[in-house]
Amino acid sequence: MSGIPTPPVPHKETRRIEQLGRVRTDDYAWMKDDNWQAVLRDPALLREDIADYLRAENAYSGAVLAPTAALQAEIVAEMKGRMKEDESFPALPHGDWHYGVRYETGGQYPHYVRFREGHPDEPETLLNADERAKDLSYYAARSATHSPDHRLFAWAEDTQGSEIYTIRVRDLTTGEILPVEIGNCSGDFTFSPDSQHIFWTYRDENGRPVKIFRRALSGSGDMPAEDVLVYAEPDPGFFTGVSASRSGKWIVISTNDHDTSECWVIPGGDPTAAPVCVAPREKGLMYDLSHWDDRFVVRTNADGATDFRLMVVMDDALGDRAAWKDHVPHRPGHYVTGCICFADHLVWTERVNANTVIEIEDRAGVRHQLATDEEAYALSLDGAYEFATDELRYSYQSPTTPRQWYAYDMARRTRELLKEQDVPSGHDPAKYRTRRLLARAPDGEMVPITLLSHVDTPEGEPAPLLLYGYGSYGISIDPIFSTRNLSLVDRGWVYAIAHVRGGSEKGWNWFLGGRGETKTNTFTDFIACAEHLIDQGYTGAGRIVADGRSAGGMLMGAIANLRPDLFAGIVAVVPFVDVLNTMSDDTLPLTPPEWPEWGNPLTDTTAYDRIAGYSPYDRIEAKDYPAIFAIGGLTDPRVTYWEPAKWIAKLREYSTSDNPLLLRINMEAGHGGASGRFKSLDEAALIHAFAIWAEERARETQVGEKQAGETRAEVARETRG
Repeated sequence: MSGIPTPPVPHKETRRIEQLGRVRTDDYAWMKDDNWQAVLRDPALLREDIADYLRAENAYSGAVLAPTAALQAEIVAEMKGRMKEDESFPALPHGDWHYGVRYETGGQYPHYVRFREGHPDEPETLLNADERAKDLSYYAARSATHSPDHRLFAWAEDTQGSEIYTIRVRDLTTGEILPVEIGNCSGDFTFSPDSQHIFWTYRDENGRPVKIFRRALSGSGDMPAEDVLVYAEPDPGFFTGVSASRSGKWIVISTNDHDTSECWVIPGGDPTAAPVCVAPREKGLMYDLSHWDDRFVVRTNADGATDFRLMVVMDDALGDRAAWKDHVPHRPGHYVTGCICFADHLVWTERVNANTVIEIEDRAGVRHQLATDEEAYALSLDGAYEFATDELRYSYQSPTTPRQWYAYDMARRTRELLKEQDVPSGHDPAKYRTRRLLARAPDGEMVPITLLSHVDTPEGEPAPLLLYGYGSYGISIDPIFSTRNLSLVDRGWVYAIAHVRGGSEKGWNWFLGGRGETKTNTFTDFIACAEHLIDQGYTGAGRIVADGRSAGGMLMGAIANLRPDLFAGIVAVVPFVDVLNTMSDDTLPLTPPEWPEWGNPLTDTTAYDRIAGYSPYDRIEAKDYPAIFAIGGLTDPRVTYWEPAKWIAKLREYSTSDNPLLLRINMEAGHGGASGRFKSLDEAALIHAFAIWAEERARETQVGEKQAGETRAEVARETRG
């Protein structure tokens, strides 16, 4: 590899694994620290030889990409120039107050504020996350909210990236943070409707949210250290959470795996009462709840409603599954994704052909719809604190259109534009175009592709292209506006999203068509999208850089094994690539909950063989791999750091090309990468710079091979002559 430094060479400790009559070996299992649970809480406890190796890999990737340093800095400056530094977002009304989020000039983290009606220039700061994050290498706050009586403000904070949170509470009368804190939390909590209790979710030693506790709040705001166990989940495959209904009448405990769910409710006016089960779990039955005065609206797949339906059950019929009545019938192809209730209106969202519509119904049963005419766009509900209101907050955006925040009067059917995303360096939507294409998969399914390009990039002439994919858990990758992608598009690149099966862009069947026994459809869909983009002249073989994160990283590993010839480079961020080993380790946080998604290779030989047939780490073989850049996080509880580390080490053993295989482990962060809105730009710019570098390198190689071929042909002709 001319001009490329020599990569680290990890030692091997061959481990023989016998499982269900199958045998496999793993030379790099030693990279998993046996004390990984403690490392999540304190990264300094990482075994020294592992830490040394990861630091060596970081140094190597830094050296290889050092020639892109100026480009990275240029891209960071561009991305930062598109961000409004003193940013604020439309505040949500609640009683006499409006609650919102703002950023200060130069600040990395949000400031949570409130102000009196009509006085937005006189905000009271509830949480200054910049101050909380000072002198910390990582900081994240989530679930920040106020108590219904406006007396307290609480948030959950993580200072390691391990997603093990501590809840802190501020007394808004005195401004002081209360001395008692709640640790080992998943980050999920809610105030009771009477503001006298906090219900919170406990994360166990294996990182699983498995219990709900209640903490009393005294009238003075003190928080006694005693917690009362409210609910304990007996199944290690189920995760729990807690919320309060916006009607103020109920506290809802939800527990679920990937295809079964169960809800328990507690009266909001009697928060110490024992929870009541709404409908006992039945394998394959999924449901969630929104409360509408005297009834619950149930979003469910009951009775064969693959794309979900809305049903209702009266409060006095809780526990009676037979009392559920149809309200919005199931319509195949109209996937009901969410629901929110107001005193006089019911609102729900549907995904149809990879786009979203908002449906609204009043108390008389009259319905109307919010939609748009763009080829690809995203509509989203922005939440609300108030129940007795006609105002709906929602957002609209598309790959070319910056986000717009609206207040919509559901009774009058009028809307007010509250804010449009400001791009300080300037943005003209007319300079960009969005396309929605359809690629034919090997089994005939049509896979949507969303494209973004600059109008100066000729259509029909191959261009460098970044192709993003995910395809797991029924998560839809919506066509949103991203200022970061413009740094590629403005350089003549095409940005594309492959809406592959395993997501829910075309409904829940689209998800079911890419999980378990049909998982390989996710991979072949992505390849079909790449081939379609080549056939349509948008790009060329060897000019595509593929990008995927988390379970999308599994997709990256799979397509690297299946069709490396299509790609100039592959970016895999926190990649789930060691699927067979991870799904065989039931101590890891996500393993039991994800057996419904992938199968259980500990007990099921069919699942073992299926996973072994596509697990990226296990399917590596001698071939010309493209340049690959794997990025992980040391304190990541979802995709552990050793997955990308092992993957890159094994790839280097087998790859027959001279393309660099790079690993970067963020030693101070977890699954979400660097915290802070500006620090995260460094990683985004690094990925863009790698993509540009890899595509240029591949193109130079293609030109060199072509010239070498022409020279050989000329020599042959002269010899024959």
